[in-house]
Amino acid sequence: MKELARSLRKNQTDAERTIWQQLRNRQLLDCKFRRQQVIGPFIVDFVCLEPKLVIEIDGGQHADRQEYDQSRSHYLEQSGYRVLRFWNNEVLQDTPAVMEAIRLTLIELRDPVKQRQLRS
Repeated sequence: MKELARSLRKNQTDAERTIWQQLRNRQLLDCKFRRQQVIGPFIVDFVCLEPKLVIEIDGGQHADRQEYDQSRSHYLEQSGYRVLRFWNNEVLQDTPAVMEAIRLTLIELRDPVKQRQLRS
């Protein structure tokens, strides 16, 4: 499984590469993200272990795998992770909006009270 994860890191999609450039080196709220990380029986696109956020970037093949993706998300959520999913075209066409959604989720996971104040 680790070899597959390593291979996936070397062969990122354009959307994954775009998000990784925004997440790497603690650029977003000083959070440490890892890419193509093994969690249980799955490899997730991106994970921040503290505060347990998983980010999945889905291509067209995921339209045919919705049940699988739902069971995968359910497993991760049962393991304590929040899962955010974005389509490739969302990432490529509106990267700032995707990054803002990730940022707000990180704030919420770190401090739920502060997040409610930001949305008010």
